[in-house]
Amino acid sequence: MTTLWILLALLALLLCRIPVAFALGGIGLSLLYVKGFSLAMVPLTLYGSMDNFVLLSVPLFLLMSNILLKGGVGKDLFTAVQSWVGHWPGGLGIATIISCAIFSAISGSSLATAATIGTVAISEMTARGYSRPFVLGLVAAGGTLGILIPPSIPMIVYGVITEESIVSLFLAGIGPGLLLAACFIIYCFLYGKFSSSYQPVAKATPAERGTATLKTIPTICIAGIVIGGIYAGWFTPTESAGIGFSLSLLLVTAMRRMSWGMLYVAVQESMVTTVTLFLIVAGAKLFGKAITLYRIPQEISLLITSNISEPAMFVFLICMVLLLMGFFLESMSMLLIMMPVIYPSLGGLGIDPIWFAVIFVIMIECALITPPVGLNLFVIQAVSQAPLGEVIRGVWPFILMLAGSIILLWFIPDLALYIPFKM
Repeated sequence: MTTLWILLALLALLLCRIPVAFALGGIGLSLLYVKGFSLAMVPLTLYGSMDNFVLLSVPLFLLMSNILLKGGVGKDLFTAVQSWVGHWPGGLGIATIISCAIFSAISGSSLATAATIGTVAISEMTARGYSRPFVLGLVAAGGTLGILIPPSIPMIVYGVITEESIVSLFLAGIGPGLLLAACFIIYCFLYGKFSSSYQPVAKATPAERGTATLKTIPTICIAGIVIGGIYAGWFTPTESAGIGFSLSLLLVTAMRRMSWGMLYVAVQESMVTTVTLFLIVAGAKLFGKAITLYRIPQEISLLITSNISEPAMFVFLICMVLLLMGFFLESMSMLLIMMPVIYPSLGGLGIDPIWFAVIFVIMIECALITPPVGLNLFVIQAVSQAPLGEVIRGVWPFILMLAGSIILLWFIPDLALYIPFKM
């Protein structure tokens, strides 16, 4: 009964539009006070939630993506990829997805990926006769690759919460990320093959390809250093974020695309996002501390393991809950609210926590493109100045593809586990 009242109180606060950080923190503080626990643990808990070397990578990855965004790197990337595949059926759509996948390997942010590639791709594709809902849905869905293909900010936070290896989490996201990118590409190809509305793009000359590709080599090298360095064990995720930020700043400065004003805006935007995220982390940490003292995670874990013996049913129910939560919560809040509660149940059901992280992040991807709180929908609406309903109409095929990828992961776990554990 206590668990039900806590969940109802949290839901009521969220429906009243209380910020997630203050809703979680307020309930946690209230629970500690009611039971007479020492409130001296509150500042210690809040400090402990921030005093984590791994979390330092979050603002650094955000800074890196914002600097690349302001420096117009996305346009160069899209132009280069388009020069190679733009003449294929649905070629501009394919170029959009490939560009999203490459930029994802640098930024770790879904919103930055959608905004960066969307700024260039939407106008190019609509000018070529692509259906506007298709274009908007494609870019919104392509942006979600930013939180699955490493480096991934949600994977970092998942690793902090569960104390799982962030390197393994990053590597586990590569296979499913490439699978989703391939599904999106096939969809674009079929759209181009059977649609008569769009105009094909002329094949680029070897000189055009060479010029466009040369401009992107430094960006691709940054992605290779960030991911390859982590995989090779040369540096930690936090160190790779610092190196990626430094290289990105050097790149846009050398290209003379970064002024002091632009750098100030990039730092300010990264700071706002970081503070928002860290406030949610602090509130969730206090909430998690309180419910742990109330033994709620243990009780829920016992309830699940006593009544649900099939891992498939457990994963299905969690996916349904996440789908519903995604209608009114943003992605990071879902992760911080759910994982402290359900993580203890994974071991009892024999579910690999690294594999489950990929499932969880894919469900977060769904939340990013499902109304009414799908943040990617609003990013694309802002970039394209299109009605929100038009964006929503375009994302449904991609939501079905995300759901299909979860089914594939259930039957073929090695899609996520092969790279981190068998290579």
